[in-house]
Amino acid sequence: MARNVLGGELAECGRDPVTGFFRDGCCNTSPEDIGSHTVCATVTAEFLEFSLAAGNDLSTPRPEYGFAGLQPGDGWCVCAGRWLEAATAGYGCPVRLAATHERALEIVPLQMLRAHAADSDN
Repeated sequence: MARNVLGGELAECGRDPVTGFFRDGCCNTSPEDIGSHTVCATVTAEFLEFSLAAGNDLSTPRPEYGFAGLQPGDGWCVCAGRWLEAATAGYGCPVRLAATHERALEIVPLQMLRAHAADSDN
C-alpha cells in the first residue's frame, strides 16, 4: 500500500483531469518515475506560469495525449523538484499532504510541505 507524507494511506489527488504518473488519480510512483510526480498540488495561475517559464507547459491542451491542459484549482501530481523550485522562488501552490506520496520527502522537507498544506490537510 502506498503511503503519504504523514504515514497514512495515500489518498486520491485528482480525477478531473486524471492525474498521476500512472494516470490513476493518485501520486503513485515507481523507479521509472524519474521526475518523482509525488506532490499533490492544487495548481495556481502563478505556479502554472512559473512552470511554463521553467520549460514545463502544463496549461496548453495536448489532445494527442488526452491532456486538456490544467486550470487554476486543478489537483495535479507535480514533480517534487519543480514544486520545491517554485516554492523556493515564492510560487509554491497548496499541497494535499494526505495525497502526497512519501517519496516526495526525498526531495522536499516535510516542514515546507506543511507550510503550503491545504487547511483541511494540516
